[in-house]
Amino acid sequence: MKWLSDQALDRLRVAADAPDLSGTGYVLLDKLGAGGMGSVFRVEDTALGRQVALKVLGIVDSNGEFRTRLLREAKIIAQLEHPGIVPVHDVGTLPDGRVFYTMKLVQGRRLDQYRAEIGGVPECLRTFQRICEAVSFAHAHQVLHRDLKPQNIMVGKFGEVLVMDWGLAKLLNAEIPAGSNEVPKIRVQQQPSPDADTSEAGTAHGVVLGTPGYMAPEQARGDVEAVGPRADVYSLGAVLKFLLVDSGRVPEALSAIGSKATAENAQHRYGSVEELANDIAHYLDGLPVSAYPEGPLARLWRWVVKNSAWILLIVAYLVMRALFVLWRGR
Repeated sequence: MKWLSDQALDRLRVAADAPDLSGTGYVLLDKLGAGGMGSVFRVEDTALGRQVALKVLGIVDSNGEFRTRLLREAKIIAQLEHPGIVPVHDVGTLPDGRVFYTMKLVQGRRLDQYRAEIGGVPECLRTFQRICEAVSFAHAHQVLHRDLKPQNIMVGKFGEVLVMDWGLAKLLNAEIPAGSNEVPKIRVQQQPSPDADTSEAGTAHGVVLGTPGYMAPEQARGDVEAVGPRADVYSLGAVLKFLLVDSGRVPEALSAIGSKATAENAQHRYGSVEELANDIAHYLDGLPVSAYPEGPLARLWRWVVKNSAWILLIVAYLVMRALFVLWRGR
């Protein structure tokens, strides 16, 4: 008996997983990756002459549960039109019966791969701000991500940031009829409460969804009703710590921001992603942050750092004046 090589087995797996695109207007190019319930392929949209990413179910779906979840994911993303959220182009069913959707093909790298190229702390924080902007937009439209982590964040070649993989997204204040493929319109609130009711049809108490290390404690416990916007705040705090881990000694104010965002008790965290982002902006601007009460010496040191350029100019001027006076006195 002749055994197949690992390379041959890999090719067979890809061929078996490859979607049947006949009659769809898409041409398969290659496979980009696979997730929990689906695979993502690079395809060419022949109608528009562009490459897009196609996500399709990659597992057996005997009762239609995963079909519903994939369609739900596509419809949620389609309602979140933001530069930091990948847009959905199309959705449908393949000849083999599997559902799919196509989205923008993101050219770049995951945040965990990109981190080593980020310069210093300010650049890390500016990247983090762009992540917060996308998540805050989703929260304003009553959508929680629930799986924020470096592997689900892409950074493009021009520094653009995209929050990916909304497969575990949760709608606030929305009902999804049992067994339905339809996703209701998201109810937009101008100022969503951090403690809003987060009940969700189809997700039972005790089911743990997310990634260890980035899940809020209430999410890790499977306490679905307690999972609200502050759960995403926790995940963002964990992402912030990830970004800063290679930056040397982390300033106390930044450390305090990370600690507040990832507090064990949800009530001790930032009330919203916007509050977290504001503290980051204040830090970058040399202003006090809410997470770090300052003493007189800390305030003085922050003032010195913020005005260091002017202080150096004044010191240089005084030194030059002193030298000039000494020279004239000879």
